[in-house]
Amino acid sequence: MRHAIAPAGRKSRVERIVLVADLAGTAVFAVEGAIAAMRSQLDLLGVMVIAFIVALGGGVIRDIVLARIPVVLQADLYASSAFVGAAVLVIGRRLGVSPVAAALLAGAGCLLLRLLSVHFGWQLPKVIA
Repeated sequence: MRHAIAPAGRKSRVERIVLVADLAGTAVFAVEGAIAAMRSQLDLLGVMVIAFIVALGGGVIRDIVLARIPVVLQADLYASSAFVGAAVLVIGRRLGVSPVAAALLAGAGCLLLRLLSVHFGWQLPKVIA
């Protein structure tokens, strides 16, 4: 039986729960950062950069404290999902979607992209030197 979110062999139940919680946290913080940036009236790029920093900052600090290589340096779509979430939020709000609905859509988009990328092992193209 294939488990959800098990790209590199089988993961224990606890590992899967922690992974999903980490991915959900990334989505929540990306949306929260994007909302804060929009309140400061930043443009789309500014909103995406703030969402990126807020979403990834906590995970990077956690990994450094635990003496691990930060996940953001290992998983390409980790950062890209924060950009997607921020873009969905900004576009949704500019199209007149309510703030709550836009935030929920942005969080769902961010989380879904991360879940799918982990499950299927998606990576961004690498530059070969």
